[in-house]
Amino acid sequence: MNTFIPIEWYYQLYLNLCFFLVLFTLLHTRILNINDQKNLSFINVTGYILLFLLIFHIGQRPINHRFGDTINYYRVFVEYANGAEINTNDDYGWHVFMRFMARNTSIHIFFSICAFVYIYPMYKISKEFFGNYWYYAFIMFIVSFSFWTYGVNGMRNGAACSLFLWGVSQHKNKVAMSVLFLIASFFHKTTLLPIFAFLLTYVYNDPKVYFKLWLLCIPLSLAAGSLWVQLFANIGFGDDDRLAGYLTSQSSAGTFSKTGFRWDFLFHSAFAIFSGWYFVIKRNYKDNMYFKLLNTYFLCNGFWILVINANYSNRFAYLSWFMMAIVIIYPFLKQQFFKDQHFMIGKVMLVYFSFTYFMYYFF
Repeated sequence: MNTFIPIEWYYQLYLNLCFFLVLFTLLHTRILNINDQKNLSFINVTGYILLFLLIFHIGQRPINHRFGDTINYYRVFVEYANGAEINTNDDYGWHVFMRFMARNTSIHIFFSICAFVYIYPMYKISKEFFGNYWYYAFIMFIVSFSFWTYGVNGMRNGAACSLFLWGVSQHKNKVAMSVLFLIASFFHKTTLLPIFAFLLTYVYNDPKVYFKLWLLCIPLSLAAGSLWVQLFANIGFGDDDRLAGYLTSQSSAGTFSKTGFRWDFLFHSAFAIFSGWYFVIKRNYKDNMYFKLLNTYFLCNGFWILVINANYSNRFAYLSWFMMAIVIIYPFLKQQFFKDQHFMIGKVMLVYFSFTYFMYYFF
């Protein structure tokens, strides 16, 4: 356990480390060419150090109420360590994993392995798609608004969504992709939504159509938000009481600062929507894998918009938000669009991180 850092500084240390890295990366993008050996050395060395430090920082965190459900995971871990058996069929794969870890390791080894499962796939998909430039995608992942929350609070959901990303990175190997998708769904059933959406893109993959469907979800939610909440609770997730509860139950204090139609979070979601619109429609960018990622985001975010009035809609918002970083950065690392594109990457990174930073310090 990391006892060197006061608990009240734990998140702020992460956040301000990101602030420093984003500014330092912005400086590099301003003065160095993206292919400059100095830049390549910087982004690769920094990236690997960041990968290790984040796994350690999150995995060795103290067991404290400041880290949300960390305490609840600890309590279940202790029960399994003391011989308790699995008494639920919900997310059975996660409980098998947790029971095995509880009977063979300590709590902080368990947390560290969970942190690895959560963070390593972000590196893996970045490396697979962008090669030597993987750092830019990786840092976009780790400065995302939802990154910290699903590393220390919604651990099961975060790990499952990262396993989905790992599966996408193995898209050339359909067996490996299928296995990772299966494990992800066993860890958290909600990942069936992005899995289904991604597989649907193999059948139909026109982003202009998916974009129109996403737009349609906004008036549908405004006109009949409660209807969609009840509908999905009854037929979409009705076979899982916990998932249905996310839609219909009253939220606990601190779930969101307010409920109802969240225009602020719709604005946040629109970062990736605008990026997709700009590159696909305005700049006529064509890339089949990018279309798959973007269309998966359209579908998952559209679903969240329909149930945005639910008290626990943040659980479903993450099913698209975890992809936002790669949807935004992908075209920048694949094709030249701007005269000084390297500097543009730095500016995009700064704007994207600013939402995370200002939401903490000002909202």
